Amino acid sequence: MRIGFGLPVSGTWATPERLGRVAVAAEHQGYDSLWTFQRLFVGVDQQVDPVYRSVLDPVVALAFAAARTQTVRLGVAVINVPFVHPVYLAKQIASLDVLSGGRIDLGLGTGWSDAEFTAVGADAERRPARTREFVSVLRTLWRDDVSEFDGEFYTVPAGRMHPKPVQEDGVPILLGGTVPAALRRAGEIADGWVSRSAHDLSQIAKDIELVRAGAEKAGRDPEDVRVVCRGSLFRPGRDFLSGSWEKIREDVAWLATQGVTEIFYDLNFDPTVAGPDLDPEAAEARAMDILHNLTPRGLS
Repeated sequence: MRIGFGLPVSGTWATPERLGRVAVAAEHQGYDSLWTFQRLFVGVDQQVDPVYRSVLDPVVALAFAAARTQTVRLGVAVINVPFVHPVYLAKQIASLDVLSGGRIDLGLGTGWSDAEFTAVGADAERRPARTREFVSVLRTLWRDDVSEFDGEFYTVPAGRMHPKPVQEDGVPILLGGTVPAALRRAGEIADGWVSRSAHDLSQIAKDIELVRAGAEKAGRDPEDVRVVCRGSLFRPGRDFLSGSWEKIREDVAWLATQGVTEIFYDLNFDPTVAGPDLDPEAAEARAMDILHNLTPRGLS
């Protein structure tokens, strides 16, 4: 089981100084990865969790962390496909992969906020088909010397995009999703699947079965598909991934038996860390305490 940590991107603890300190501390303590997420816009009358009220751009935050670290992987879970063009994102992520020395993982989702769809002028229809084309465009731009694509949603004339990502075959792509078709699609066309913050982790084995079934149907080795779990620590109303350090470690060990290959602890969903009205110094102190006590290496 590989263990990562969510960067401070939401609420009052999401400052440049704290983002840098958390990134450096997590790398020093042996965490395998650092993660961000996307939230563009909140409608004035929209009822959302406090975590979504103020969120840094995920790619900019990763670039900031990349400049302060050397070896830890950097991921976003997730960028929503309808909100950005794949050619633009391909250039952005390839550049970040080059500048970070080949450390990027790209998670993609389909979006859920009506306010965001309206604000960016995106179409919420036929998102599964759009996602398939989106991934195909990224693949050809990252892998092929001459790229070209002619689809229903995207058209890329014959041409070249350079520089390519440092990572062989391009940046790994993870797909989000919860319904059976989305889970199978992740196994079929992506390098793995990433769970959402509200996912029922007690049932995750059934979801992983669907992901790996999709991989098998596509002629891929199901065991090669990554399963990345967002571990929303100390989330209100939930016992899983809450309690003592020993209890959390036991929960993580159980997830490994269910087929999870990676987890990242995300404190952006802990109201005592990422609330919009918290004392940022107290939030950082709590976050650092959690980071040190759950370190993969057991360092002090």
